[in-house]
Amino acid sequence: MMNRMLAALGVMSALATTSAVGQTNIKQGGAPPVPISALVADLKASAPQTRNAAAYQLAGMGPAAAPAVPALIEALQDPAPSVRFPVTVALREIGPAAKAAIPALQKVVQDDISDEVAAAARQAIKAIDPSALPKAGKPDDD
Repeated sequence: MMNRMLAALGVMSALATTSAVGQTNIKQGGAPPVPISALVADLKASAPQTRNAAAYQLAGMGPAAAPAVPALIEALQDPAPSVRFPVTVALREIGPAAKAAIPALQKVVQDDISDEVAAAARQAIKAIDPSALPKAGKPDDD
């Protein structure tokens, strides 16, 4: 009986410790952030899934990802729509600090074969500088 009580106490102690560690990580932001330089390198990886994930991680950083704008502009020419789409999302989330991307985004609006990517590029332009929206082209997908 005493052994069972000690074992139960040990399990409860382990659960409490695990829970406390988990709460500490959540309060401190969880895993350490991936450096922008590593994500920029991942935008050039051979696997489209890696490029896609890097673009989404940059999008999640918002305006703090502004140093990645030149690499994101380059990534707008990626052959995979599954990469170009999150790149437009990242530029949208960066906002006005991504103003250098406007010409490339305008080209995407006009020329991209994926309607979803073109619509996302329009949304990025709206977030960066609404006055830069192309006057003609694909319809606005709000």
